[in-house]
Amino acid sequence: MNNHWHFVCDINELDGGAREVLVGQRVIAVFKTDSGYWAVDGMCAHQGGPVAKGALDGCCVTCPWHGWQYDVTNGNNLLTGRQMLTTYAVEIRGSELWLDVPD
Repeated sequence: MNNHWHFVCDINELDGGAREVLVGQRVIAVFKTDSGYWAVDGMCAHQGGPVAKGALDGCCVTCPWHGWQYDVTNGNNLLTGRQMLTTYAVEIRGSELWLDVPD
């Protein structure tokens, strides 16, 4: 499986801190925090809730459906400490946000 970089949005579109994007068939949540830009699976590991639409507090996002919480920097569930959301490499090119997403 080869990795490919995909343009997903302008960083100015993340003023609210989060955005849901579609890369191929993957729903991905992208976040802007004080520590940088991050991308994780956009569907909650619990029941597929929209992670990008959850409340973002620092690097913690809370799924709006059932309250599951994740660290957006590594995809870890905050209760168990286990990685439950796949993370994607982020690159900023000028004002553009690009993700490295496998085919």
